[in-house]
Amino acid sequence: MIDLNDFVISLTLFSQEKTEKATPKRRREAREKGQVAKSREIVSALLLFLMFLCLKLFSGYIYDNLKSITIKFFTINGDIDKFYETSNFTNIMINCILSFILIMLPIFGIAVIVSLMANYLQVGFIFTTKPLMPNINKLNPIAGLKRIFSKNSLVELLKASLKIIFVGYFIYDFLRDNYMMIANFLHMDINPSLAFIGNTIISIGIRASIVLLVLAIFDYAYQLWEYEKNLRMSKQEVKEEYKQVEGNPLIKSKIREKQRQLSLRRMMAEIPKADVIITNPTHYAVALKYDVDVADAPFVIAKGKDLIALRIKEKARESNIPIVENKAIAQALYNTTDIGQQIPVEMYQAVAEILAFVYSLKNK
Repeated sequence: MIDLNDFVISLTLFSQEKTEKATPKRRREAREKGQVAKSREIVSALLLFLMFLCLKLFSGYIYDNLKSITIKFFTINGDIDKFYETSNFTNIMINCILSFILIMLPIFGIAVIVSLMANYLQVGFIFTTKPLMPNINKLNPIAGLKRIFSKNSLVELLKASLKIIFVGYFIYDFLRDNYMMIANFLHMDINPSLAFIGNTIISIGIRASIVLLVLAIFDYAYQLWEYEKNLRMSKQEVKEEYKQVEGNPLIKSKIREKQRQLSLRRMMAEIPKADVIITNPTHYAVALKYDVDVADAPFVIAKGKDLIALRIKEKARESNIPIVENKAIAQALYNTTDIGQQIPVEMYQAVAEILAFVYSLKNK
């Protein structure tokens, strides 16, 4: 035997399952809160790769300028005591630091541009202060423990482990392939040894950053999937949002019904001003008025079908408005002309004949 209470509970739980895709409103609200699909790994990996690539491309330029700065710093002209005077030493240090900044400025500039572009390509332009607002829940120790042992923490741990494993392997592979040169490093002259150190660091850096970039692509795919999953809504949430945006359907239908009633009252109030009512004779009724001060041609002031047509005719009889039966004209006017519009040009002749007939009756 089926327990009805269990059935109701099952339906309630089912309605709370987040199975529906996020609505545009839900996405917009999440974005306003700073919740977007974004991988920090892509930014850092791309930045690292381009930094090492720039070092490789401009290594000669950087080496020559750093060598020039070093020589300038350690070259002592004149009295050594004057060199170590506070003012002289400070000036020399400032000049060296400024020279170093100028050398590295293009690389730092590229780093800033790449960082901004990587973020923009992921989430576009977004400015919000909501993530900076104080949140009392962050001070909750229980919530903090939950975050530490949450799925996101495990994912971050897995990512860190993969980075260590893959990067470590590629560094090991590089060192294994170049162990002979590393063994001879201590016997090199100063210039070759510096070049070897620089090339080794750059080569390892480029390889490591490529590995990190590949892992970052997978991380972005995961972040996108996780973002869509967290934004999902239950059927009940979709219904509630629809009510908030569009309004309660029951209330809206009542409002529309009220509007129809008001419109019908206004239309019925205009019927006593009509010159003629044209019917078909039962299904359609159209009230026409011709006033040269208002329009160049007769215009419709009321029209209706079935029950409304009957009410128009009743109101016309009460107001002693002539009723003319003409099935073709009535149906054509109903289908082609709205209230307040003039009749079509092609119907001028037919309507003129009807009005002439009505006016002749009034004159009699």
